[in-house]
Amino acid sequence: MNLLKFFSVIALLLLTSCNIVRVVSDYDKATNFDNYTTFAFFKPGIDKAKISDLDKKRILRAIQDNLMAKGMNKNSSPDILVSIFTKESQRVDIYQNNFGGAWGWNPYWGGNFNNNRMISSNTEGSLFIDLIDAKTKELIWQGVSHSGIYNGNDIEKREEKIRLIVSKILAQYPPNANNK
Repeated sequence: MNLLKFFSVIALLLLTSCNIVRVVSDYDKATNFDNYTTFAFFKPGIDKAKISDLDKKRILRAIQDNLMAKGMNKNSSPDILVSIFTKESQRVDIYQNNFGGAWGWNPYWGGNFNNNRMISSNTEGSLFIDLIDAKTKELIWQGVSHSGIYNGNDIEKREEKIRLIVSKILAQYPPNANNK
């Protein structure tokens, strides 16, 4: 593989790595999720999320749309309370370039192999969606997404990224439907 192709592949990996949305979920196996048909947002939990109020609104709107598409209704006497939590971390990737650096006249073909590392740093965010039994106040389901954070000024792209993340998380709810 020539050097141009190698750097093209690395550039593509760097560009797409921040668009990958990784999702995991966990739940209480003793819970019968068929009993839950209504939801409301748990304001004390949501207020603690360390993101802008506008992004909170976007996330809550996306959660509401996803739950309603699953046949649930928003209600002031809910079966489930929905809370969110966010966390931000720095992700550092190091790629070794084994093609050398000082091409040209050199007694060792390929040049210096020791200092050919590419370092990429990205801000990655985690969104936790917690579903809490409204009567017992116990956590019954949690979905978590780890994804690159969109920091641009394009509101449409920001909204699209949030909708994608929320829909991928809630695609795993209810867990009984996914295990059949």
